[in-house]
Amino acid sequence: MKLSHFNFELPKELLAEYPAENRDESKLMVIHRETGKIEHKMFKDLINYFDEGDVMVLNNTKVFPARLYGNKEKTGARIEVFLLRELNEEQRLWDVLVDPARKIRIGNKLYFGEDESLVAEVIDNTTSRGRTLRFLYDGSYSDFRRKLRELGQTPLPKYIKRDVEPEDENRYQTIYAKHEGAVAAPTAGLHFSKHLLKRLEIKGIDFAEVTLHVGLGTFNPVEVEDLSKHKMDSEELIIDEKATEIVNTAKTNKRKVCAVGTTAMRGLESAVSSEQTLNTFNGWTNKFIFPPYEFSIATCMVTNFHLPKSTLLMMVSAFIGHDLMKKAYKEAIMEGYKFYSYGDAMLIL
Repeated sequence: MKLSHFNFELPKELLAEYPAENRDESKLMVIHRETGKIEHKMFKDLINYFDEGDVMVLNNTKVFPARLYGNKEKTGARIEVFLLRELNEEQRLWDVLVDPARKIRIGNKLYFGEDESLVAEVIDNTTSRGRTLRFLYDGSYSDFRRKLRELGQTPLPKYIKRDVEPEDENRYQTIYAKHEGAVAAPTAGLHFSKHLLKRLEIKGIDFAEVTLHVGLGTFNPVEVEDLSKHKMDSEELIIDEKATEIVNTAKTNKRKVCAVGTTAMRGLESAVSSEQTLNTFNGWTNKFIFPPYEFSIATCMVTNFHLPKSTLLMMVSAFIGHDLMKKAYKEAIMEGYKFYSYGDAMLIL
C-alpha cells in the first residue's frame, strides 16, 4: 500500500473544535467486519455490543500541560515551547519543539512567567523545530514540575484554532488517566463517562490498563510514498502482569478483547509472545502498523475518525480492510461525523 491510498477530501467543518456536550453522547459508527454492515448509534450504546467476560484495554496515560509560552532574551520575541520528553531529571534537560524555530539558536535563553521565575537555555538542535533545553530553576525537582504545570497549557492539537479554555483541562483527558507523560490524549478514551464505565463494570466487562505515553510522533505526517520507509517516533510503554493476565484469560476463553484507541492497539501489538499471547513490557515502542498486517491480540477496537494520510488511518485500514475503511469514511462524511481528537467514534467488531 502506498501513501496516496490514504488520501481523501475532508470538509473543514467536520474537524471538531469542541467535544460533545456529554462524553458518552458523541456519535458512534459501528462496523461489522465480517458482513460489512454499518450502524449509526450513540457512544453510550457501546455497552450493547459487549458481554460478561469481554475485556476492554484502556491506555491510562495522563496528558500534562506541555505547551509553554516564553520570551527570548534581549528581543522579547514570544516563543512557543512544546515539551516532548524529559531527558534528565537532575539536569532538567528536555526535548522540545519551538515555534518560530528560525529565531532560536544554541545559547539563547528563554524566560517564562510574568515574573520570569523560570529560565531555559538552548543547548542543542535536534530537528528543524526540535531543541534540547536546560531549565534553570532554583528549587526542588517537585517544585520545578509544579512550576511547569502552573505555566503550561493543555496541549490541544494545532488544528483547533481557538484558544485553550478552562474546560479543556478536564475534557482533553480521559477519566481514567493515571500516569502523567503524554503530550496528546489517547482520544478514543475521551468518550467514556464515569456512568458508562460503571454500567460496563456491572455488566461484567473487565478492564485491562496499559500505559503508552503518547508523543507527537503519532501525528507526524507520513512523507514517503512507500510506507515501509516511514519511521515512527519511540513512545514509552508499560504493560504489567495484571493486564497480561486479564487479556490472556479473555483470549483463552474466546471472549472479545477490545483495544480502546490506536495507542492501546499499538501497545498490545508491541508485546506479543511467540504463542500469540500478551507479554509484560517496560520500555519503548516505535511500532508502525499498516496494511497488510495480522493482529494478534485485540478482536475489536474503538477509535476516532482520523485525518487523511495519517498513521492512525493506516492502522484502521489494516484492521478493518481497506475497502471497508473507505466505505465507512465516505459514509461518515455524508452523515456529518466529526473528525479527530474531539470528534466522534467508531467501534470496529
